[in-house]
Amino acid sequence: MQSGLGLRFGPLGKRTVHLCVDAQRMFAEETDWHTPWLRQVLPAIERIASSHAQRTIFTRFVPAESAAACAGTWRRYYERWPNMTLERLPADMVDLLPSLADLVPPARVFDKRTYSPWIEPGFEALLSEVETVVVTGGETDVCVLATVLGAVDRGQRVIIAADAVCSSADETYDATVTLYCSRYGAQIEVAPTSEILEAWLPT
Repeated sequence: MQSGLGLRFGPLGKRTVHLCVDAQRMFAEETDWHTPWLRQVLPAIERIASSHAQRTIFTRFVPAESAAACAGTWRRYYERWPNMTLERLPADMVDLLPSLADLVPPARVFDKRTYSPWIEPGFEALLSEVETVVVTGGETDVCVLATVLGAVDRGQRVIIAADAVCSSADETYDATVTLYCSRYGAQIEVAPTSEILEAWLPT
């Protein structure tokens, strides 16, 4: 494991939320965006989400209706992935994985159209009183990265559950975790699920 892993700034207080990024069927199942690791990290995600369901927010990436409906580079993006547009993708592929969907409510769901939830109306207000975010889900180097940097920019303490995030490739996972530890050491902590749960004070 990379150096710099572990909680360094004390226990997690009552103003902590668990942000689970895009743990959806379209990434766990055999689609063009299949991320095999998601099933492997799911047990760790479930541990955190079930332990703090009332403090959990699941984001869902909702694809565009079609490439033609998009502007700029998003049009090119969906021209590359036409089977992942809503006009072709079965509607239930956008759903959370069943074991996580069972936690809603009290857990909440927030939909987004881009990598980062922070540009969506209402998301910043949803976390306005939050001091610490625990991040799980996928992918470590795409939507997790965008979510994490938005929280960093807003001055929130960010904790990434190392065994509860995933990528499509080992190389990019390792590189991104190294980036988190080496370049954002004063703002981002990377720790295993067990250490996070032990440090998260009861709410």
